[in-house]
Amino acid sequence: MEYEMIILIGSQKGGVGKSTISVNLSAALATQGKDVVLVDTDRQSSSSNWAEDRSENPKLPVVNCIQKYDNIRASLVDLNSRYEYVIVDAAGRDSRELRTGLVAADVFLMPVRPSQFDLDTIPTMRDMVSDVKEELNPTLKFFAVLSMGPTNPIINESEDAQRFFSEYPDISLLSTIIRERKVYRDSISSGRGMGVIELDNTKAKHEINSVINEVLNNDI
Repeated sequence: MEYEMIILIGSQKGGVGKSTISVNLSAALATQGKDVVLVDTDRQSSSSNWAEDRSENPKLPVVNCIQKYDNIRASLVDLNSRYEYVIVDAAGRDSRELRTGLVAADVFLMPVRPSQFDLDTIPTMRDMVSDVKEELNPTLKFFAVLSMGPTNPIINESEDAQRFFSEYPDISLLSTIIRERKVYRDSISSGRGMGVIELDNTKAKHEINSVINEVLNNDI
């Protein structure tokens, strides 16, 4: 099998949409015919519950899912030899899963809400990733994506956050903004295990596909 990549999605802060992004990237890649495994390291089990619901619908492209905790590095390396894409949903805190996952990952994708509380966590995350790159994983790519951005064009929080990131040139901020849309919540809570790529919302589909294009092709 041709090697692809391990994509770790995580943040020190909860409530930033990391599970939503994890399951939707997994579903989108699966619809492209990719062999995907979703690794849920968050004990809240949002991603694994979604995957279980999905497995009950044989018409949907398969997203394999496993739960792993504590030191996940060796597990990710093993999965990477068996799947094209390993999507890792890391708990929303400075966890052992997050730190050991960074050692194995090809890409670290950090969702950030466009609020000052969330932006204040960036220096600590930048330092953590820098340490891992310097000592253990020099080829790790570090991306950030603005998540749960307001859809109201009058509210300029997302633009303010983009300016904030200009102070951190070592973090590649995606041009795509994942907006606060009900369809993302529905993809998790509907009990159908579907991604927005399989639901009727053109804007959300475009956002997820754009994230994939930017991360996989470095098209930023």
